Amino acid sequence: MPRLYGFDNQALTRVRAEEQQVVREAVGRLRAGQSQAAVAAWMTAEGHRGTMGGEWTSMTLGRLLDNPAIAGLDRDPVSGELRETGREALITPEEFRLLQQRPGRPGSARSAEDREPDYDYWLSGGLALCGNCGQQLTGGRTSARTPSYRCPATFEGRGGCGKIRITASLLEDHVAEHVLGELMRPGAQAALEQVQAALAAEAEQVRERIADMEKSRTELAEPYAAGQLSRSAYVAVDQQVTASTKKERARLRFLEQAVNVPLGGVEDLARWWEHAPSSSKRGLAVLLLKRVEVRSARARGVRDVDDRVTLTWHSPVAA
Repeated sequence: MPRLYGFDNQALTRVRAEEQQVVREAVGRLRAGQSQAAVAAWMTAEGHRGTMGGEWTSMTLGRLLDNPAIAGLDRDPVSGELRETGREALITPEEFRLLQQRPGRPGSARSAEDREPDYDYWLSGGLALCGNCGQQLTGGRTSARTPSYRCPATFEGRGGCGKIRITASLLEDHVAEHVLGELMRPGAQAALEQVQAALAAEAEQVRERIADMEKSRTELAEPYAAGQLSRSAYVAVDQQVTASTKKERARLRFLEQAVNVPLGGVEDLARWWEHAPSSSKRGLAVLLLKRVEVRSARARGVRDVDDRVTLTWHSPVAA
């Protein structure tokens, strides 16, 4: 069975950076209004080929873009809802969901009546953490099809303790209540703009570090090709650079959620929050909060979250 384009192995645990960039460019072109056929033609014209060596067509590109694994997702076998796997990803879950609405996309194999509507876990992506082990919580439905956040169990060296789970609506309502309280404070918008500027500066520093790492990877290839560096040494350094780059890219994605929140021109932040899309809520929460830690419940079935959720704020929103 051929590997999925963009990944180095069938387990989807390693990304091919050069192919990931191709996919990201393709997604950017689609979101800019290019047709799927035009994007496939561009990929072929640029010399990019599928994993079996074939040229790209609208159909083969569509199959790739409809595979949730490219966003680190899969579908629940019972409900059919998208859920996070904790594996590597070529694009973000939000980008994947937007792609499913692209013009000309044929309907999925399963009808809407057969499948639960996708739930947008706006506290996922690095903000909600396991209070036991520090692992990022991921979204997914329980056996009763209830949307929830959970600490993923370790899989192939990735994941956490697997001991924390909380109903999504309970956690989101708890966080939203406190966020709204902060947004209604005098001077909230000015303070948020200061935090946003600081995070934008950090994001630029992360981009520079990523560029330096990619440059070092290129420079490393020259002595290896000339026989001045052993394969074992090259592989060891390359793996270290790959791991560091992956960590920096994850941090950049997290920061960009906050940097891209449209604060300008918003007169009533609390009212804006009530009608904002999930991506904006996530970004605003990142502006306000460093992390949301979830611990085990006192007893099975207890729905009170006050004693099991800790919110750590960047700073007081207003003086």
